[in-house]
Amino acid sequence: MNAYAVGLLHDIDQNDEILDYLRRIQATLDPYAGRFLVHGATPEVLEGSFGRVMVLIGFPDVGSARAWYASSAYQDLLPLRTRNARSVVFLLDGCGPDHSSAELADALEAVRVTR
Repeated sequence: MNAYAVGLLHDIDQNDEILDYLRRIQATLDPYAGRFLVHGATPEVLEGSFGRVMVLIGFPDVGSARAWYASSAYQDLLPLRTRNARSVVFLLDGCGPDHSSAELADALEAVRVTR
């Protein structure tokens, strides 16, 4: 199942460190089959508020995403971003091709009923 690293960034200082980070990050992703799906986009907000830039990186599985984030290559690069932008970063498991929201609702209802 696919997994994703999501970054919500704001207050980005577009300086030499950020440019260096951008130039070097792909090399940290390659060993883990990570690829940018969304990079630096500002979402078109349909509900609520979101004044940030979004990054979405896809991985083959959550183990690969965790290994990338914990890797020394990425950890060495990370301060270039954290010194120059505020962010929230998290990992998500993706849904499989057979995912059904109706089946999820049934499972949630079953748990609720047994409580």
